[in-house]
Amino acid sequence: MWIWKLTPLQPDPTLASPEIPNSQIQLAKLMIWAIPMFWTVNHIVARKAPGVITPHVLAIGRWALVGIFLAWLARVELKANWDVLRTHIWRYILLGALGMWVCGAGVYQAGISTKMMNISLIYASSPVMIAVCSVLWLHEPFSKRQALGVLIAILGVVHVVVQGEWTRLAQVVLVPGDLWILAASLAWAAYSLLQKHWRSTLSAGAQLACICAGGVLVMVPFTIWELLQADTPALGRDAFILIALAALFPGLGAYWLYGWVQKTIGASRVAMTLYLGPLYASVMAWLVLGEGIGLHHVVGGVLILSGVGLVMSKQHEST
Repeated sequence: MWIWKLTPLQPDPTLASPEIPNSQIQLAKLMIWAIPMFWTVNHIVARKAPGVITPHVLAIGRWALVGIFLAWLARVELKANWDVLRTHIWRYILLGALGMWVCGAGVYQAGISTKMMNISLIYASSPVMIAVCSVLWLHEPFSKRQALGVLIAILGVVHVVVQGEWTRLAQVVLVPGDLWILAASLAWAAYSLLQKHWRSTLSAGAQLACICAGGVLVMVPFTIWELLQADTPALGRDAFILIALAALFPGLGAYWLYGWVQKTIGASRVAMTLYLGPLYASVMAWLVLGEGIGLHHVVGGVLILSGVGLVMSKQHEST
């Protein structure tokens, strides 16, 4: 496999990370529970988008709004660091391609042809890749207790998506959308690890503004191609509402929090927020769509929360 051909990643020596106060670490551990709530909004947007707006138009609109807003807020900081940013332009283009293009338009594209069960199962592999690669490349501490937490969380995710009937795993059939979501899972793992590797002295908002610019640049040709297609729906009020929702919650809120929390407590721990997705989605479906919560949600939720707690726990045991 290609993973074994890569050399361990080392932090950029020119961008040393300052000592993080304990109060900030505790706040980051608290905020980690809000990230999947914001991402759940993206699931609702993805379900409403087909027939209203195409994947790349939605993704580029979402990230253009986020990028412009953050760039305006961080304009003084960005101007002061312009010389440094120019030398790292390809980093932001790559991060934008991974985080905004593949994990943005790719997810919306996946929702057209695949089922939510498939999406949840495949996306659940991303935190596992992040956690393992964080140990191999970034040399982050990862104890046996945290490894057990990963396993328990995976079991919880699978239990929720198969509704407590494990025989449904045999019914999973790959379709083009599955390949899109698999690519998004791989891209998210790479996005998380590269952000941790390429340490930045920029604030979380300024960093995200630069990544948005890179992602928008990558998506421009694909967006133009979509707009030129005869079956592309005209942009109307519903389309702009979806863009605004995607920009505000899963865009601005989730990505900013994810970057800040990851910078504070590490890539492997913040990756566990992806396991909370099915649990939060179930609750939102009950509150917003009136769908009931079954026993499999309760059992799966207990497993997921227990696994997240183990991975986030402070552990003195050696890996």
